[in-house]
Formats: sequence, C-alpha cells, structure tokens
Amino acid sequence: MRSGVLYLAFILALSFHLAHAQNTTVSSSSERKVSSRVAPVYPELARKMHIHGVVKVEATVRPNGSVKSSRVLGGSPVLVEAAQDAVSKWKFEQAQSETTEIVQVGFEGSQ
Repeated sequence: MRSGVLYLAFILALSFHLAHAQNTTVSSSSERKVSSRVAPVYPELARKMHIHGVVKVEATVRPNGSVKSSRVLGGSPVLVEAAQDAVSKWKFEQAQSETTEIVQVGFEGSQ
C-alpha cells in the first residue's frame, strides 16, 4: 500500500515538474514542417489525476512525410502513450531523405 502511494507521489511530482504545457500544444525543433497533425487523446487516468505536462518525442520520418517510428525522450508515464500514438499519425513535408524530428506534445489537466 505504501509503495503505491509513493509511486503515485512520484508520478504527480514528475508531471507537475513538466507542467509548463498548454492545451495539447505541439512544437517542433525540426526543419521539416508538420503538414498534418493528429491531436492526442487525453488519457482518462491523467484527467482523473489532474496530470498535465509535456511529452518529448523523437520521430523518424520517411522521405514521403509519414512517421516510420518514434521514441519517447521524456514526459509523464501516464501521457507518453497518447503522445506517441498521435505523433505516429502525423504527416510531415516531403524531403529527399529520412530525417529525425524532435517534437513536444503538451497536455493540460483541464481538458
């Protein structure tokens, strides 16, 4: 029981540390622009626990603009799956070769 409370406290502390997010906002540090975004689904557990924050995702993007794979670089464990699922459906501008893009997906607890 005590370990469950400690785990919950850790999750909450981590998400409040990342609390500078806005309503499912997205930012990208890449040269390739996102041409089509899919908004993440705010997880019910995060909503109930009032968890918000930013998830940083590294996406490998094919030359045609589709996301080949993604890897979470940081964020609340309660939010990472929703962010990664959304980013996997994004489309980027076409390019000559495969690129790696770093994007951030933000979640606010009031959604």
